[in-house]
Amino acid sequence: MAKSRRGFASMKPELQRAIASKGGKAAHVKGTAHRWTPEEASAAGRLGGAAHHRRHANQYTPPERAE
Repeated sequence: MAKSRRGFASMKPELQRAIASKGGKAAHVKGTAHRWTPEEASAAGRLGGAAHHRRHANQYTPPERAE
């Protein structure tokens, strides 16, 4: 039996987005929001990519070549 969606997950995507947007704007007004610099974003992407490759490095086996 599938789990029923409750709370935030049960809302329409447009309503979720509107609520999340208000929260983000409020955080910026309050001064507690974080803005990524290009260097920080690049470093975070590099770390995430490296972690992904470490986890999946041995899972891929190329298909046999038909000759």
